[in-house]
Amino acid sequence: VQLQASGGGLVQAGGSLRLSCAASGSIFSINSMGWHRQAPGKQRELAAVILTGGSTNYADSVKGRFTITRDNARGTVVYLQMNDLKSEDTAVYYCKLVSRAGSVYWGQGTQVTVSS
Repeated sequence: VQLQASGGGLVQAGGSLRLSCAASGSIFSINSMGWHRQAPGKQRELAAVILTGGSTNYADSVKGRFTITRDNARGTVVYLQMNDLKSEDTAVYYCKLVSRAGSVYWGQGTQVTVSS
């Protein structure tokens, strides 16, 4: 399984970005896909996740600003719409896929930098 993430970049505070993650390979059953992020000197943390049934979960720090969605025509593509970005959102964002069997796959990471 390979995860290809894209959409990161440099944006001013208050701006928006949309991240995309496309999974490919031998994917038989997905439990969840989501985004984690890691800021310099900090541990990787969950930003947002979407389960197969469509339910979502967000870190408190991004609620109301970030929205995770899935391309239902292509169940292996997820998006993270990030609005009202803040400097504290600066991090490397990693796409993560968890299969129903419990296998975990990570993408290569995409840098998001928010300038104040």
